Amino acid sequence: MNNVARTNILQRLRKETPPQPSPCQGKEQDVSSFDWDRAERIRRFTERMEAVRAEIHHADHRDWLDVLTEICHAKGLNNLLLSPNTTWGQAISAQAGRFPTLRHYEQPIDGWKEEMFYGIDAAFTSTLGGIAETGTLILWPDAEEPRTMSLVPPVHIALLEVDKLHTTFAAAVQEQGWVEKGLPTNALLVSGPSKSADIEQTLAYGVHGPKELVVILVFSHPA
Repeated sequence: MNNVARTNILQRLRKETPPQPSPCQGKEQDVSSFDWDRAERIRRFTERMEAVRAEIHHADHRDWLDVLTEICHAKGLNNLLLSPNTTWGQAISAQAGRFPTLRHYEQPIDGWKEEMFYGIDAAFTSTLGGIAETGTLILWPDAEEPRTMSLVPPVHIALLEVDKLHTTFAAAVQEQGWVEKGLPTNALLVSGPSKSADIEQTLAYGVHGPKELVVILVFSHPA
């Protein structure tokens, strides 16, 4: 086939076949156009979390400590790791007698690595927010609540305020002003407990992190 014939064929194809949109075109618009109210965000978040075996508990600012106490007792926890310097950690520490032995993350991991990996039953952390579309927690680990707290203990108990539950990840970034505040060096997105599958697709939990994820959804008023 000479160049003239090839050119004529290509011109004919371009003329007769309208350009097709990319498979990705329009998806960003669809995602950003979600208009879920709070009830719908809670429903979708809960549905997606429970689909991967995460536990969801409802509470409000007056009884969330009661809910946490019940969770600790139901799971037979001997100890609970937390930060004593966060608002939530201070509230728990002030009523330490209601809980299993409280352990504070107060030293570098190298000083107590063996105990951290083999002696801690569960860890409690706060969250920056949540994503309803995917059923995801947003954590910004820092010196007070290091990344190891949500990755090492076999049970991770996380507290999420409902007012910080966003429709999509893009909405969370925009509504929380990540760009203006400055992006963290380590943002952690958690969608259920740790899980992995072998070559036969047999799913196992707790292989590379917590085998249980417990989320306490805290409402600004009684749920």
